[in-house]
Amino acid sequence: MIELLLPADVSSAATRAETVPDGTLFPEEEALIARSVDKRRNDFATARACARRAMAGLGLPPVAVLHGHRGKPLWPEGIVGTLTHCAGYRAAALARATDVLSLGIDAEPHAPLPTGVRELVTLPAERERIGPPAPEGTGEIHWDRILFSAKESVFKTWYPVTGVELDFVEADLTFHRTDGPESGAGAQGTAAAEGTFAARLLLTDPALPTTLHGRWRVEDDIVATAVLVRPDWRERAES
Repeated sequence: MIELLLPADVSSAATRAETVPDGTLFPEEEALIARSVDKRRNDFATARACARRAMAGLGLPPVAVLHGHRGKPLWPEGIVGTLTHCAGYRAAALARATDVLSLGIDAEPHAPLPTGVRELVTLPAERERIGPPAPEGTGEIHWDRILFSAKESVFKTWYPVTGVELDFVEADLTFHRTDGPESGAGAQGTAAAEGTFAARLLLTDPALPTTLHGRWRVEDDIVATAVLVRPDWRERAES
């Protein structure tokens, strides 16, 4: 699903598997999760298995993916990338730094946010635009979850470039739905919904545009979002 949200010069890979075979990780990756619980180990390993497949898509050899501050993945020189994992879906997306300045992806279960979280991660104007939470099990779109996922993708795009924390309430998001015949249905037959979003940054940095643009999709009970910024974003803005 994530590949539908990204341009052709981004290599992506995804899986719905919860585990990977023993020996998938490099020794230095194993060292990072030696004392982790099973869920953390599985999330870490499956995402890195996806990263290796995405590397192959760019013609790169497989290498270890370690992490820095705030868990930021450390990619090979000249490569930008992003990882995500949630119950039932893991993915990685990589591109050459000559083509992409930064990108972020996120996946979440398509369900309402837990009680109390909506108010913590949204602005009053956003809550007004997306309306009240949709009841679970009704087949309606859970806009609060899409908004949460989109803000995660915004942060993953913002942080590697700026090195500055971005709070959930420091980006104001608006959404558009663009479903059409090409949306089709998910692998399990569930009708898909998709669209675009714009994130107006309330904390700005000259290295990035003041508004980031992304895409979202809901399919088979998973929400996926993606944001991408090109190296020549200034020239594009002026044209």
